Amino acid sequence: MKLILSRKGFDSSAGGTPNPIFPDGRLLALPIPDAASSIRYRDIMFDGISLDALVTPLTRGRVAPEAHAHLDPDLLPGALPRQQGWRPLFGQAGSAQGHLRKHRVGPGDLFLFFGLFRRIEPHEGAWRWLPGSRPRHVIWGWLQVAAVIPVDEARAKRCTWAAYHPHFRRTEDPNNVLYVSGRRLRINGRDEEAPGAGVFPAFTPERQLTAPDAPRTSRWRLPAWWYPERGRTPLSYHGDRRRWRKQAHYTELDAAARGQEFILDTDAYPEALSWAAELIRRRDEP
Repeated sequence: MKLILSRKGFDSSAGGTPNPIFPDGRLLALPIPDAASSIRYRDIMFDGISLDALVTPLTRGRVAPEAHAHLDPDLLPGALPRQQGWRPLFGQAGSAQGHLRKHRVGPGDLFLFFGLFRRIEPHEGAWRWLPGSRPRHVIWGWLQVAAVIPVDEARAKRCTWAAYHPHFRRTEDPNNVLYVSGRRLRINGRDEEAPGAGVFPAFTPERQLTAPDAPRTSRWRLPAWWYPERGRTPLSYHGDRRRWRKQAHYTELDAAARGQEFILDTDAYPEALSWAAELIRRRDEP
């Protein structure tokens, strides 16, 4: 089984800002702009709020209400009206999909989605970034793969429930695929009391990757078992051992600034399974 740390949502290049942490701690990963998508920010709902009410003030008007959004991964049932048979799903293509294919990511493997987040506050009837708050990388969602379906195959089989997805707007490409979630999370051969995909409703320190008081967001603090000792292959894109520092009770990592999908083989890191499962089991804890 593979564990994939997948960078998704707004950041300094895609969208131009972090993603918001609301005053009550709720997390929202904003889908990046995508002119080819048929979905507009004003169409997407989050806890009764249309996303255009967030992206326009937080980007200072750079992303307009009528702008189109790349809603991917798509994990929340209430984000859009759904057709019968809808399942949470995630699309990938290009070199990032090549990296997933090279590592044989498929059914049973688990994506943990992370992104750049910063606190916001209400201001003059809208939202703004909380003065003095600092951005940090935070894990915000998950998806365990039940099936990998090339988009060209999904078109041919007329998977109408998925046809809204932005990856259907791409031209024919055999390297353009959908990762569809299972209904229940399954770890070590056992069904967990958790869905196969979802979002963490609120920020907690356990979901933060950036080290406390780190000089940059890419300086991560991870559990001690992440350290690639005894010949274990490190997290993909992090083969340079100078990125890793073993401390008494944790591991520090200078995370790669580029790359979307970082893959860990849990056969070499069996602790990863219980760590990820515990994060998801405790998803509703404040």
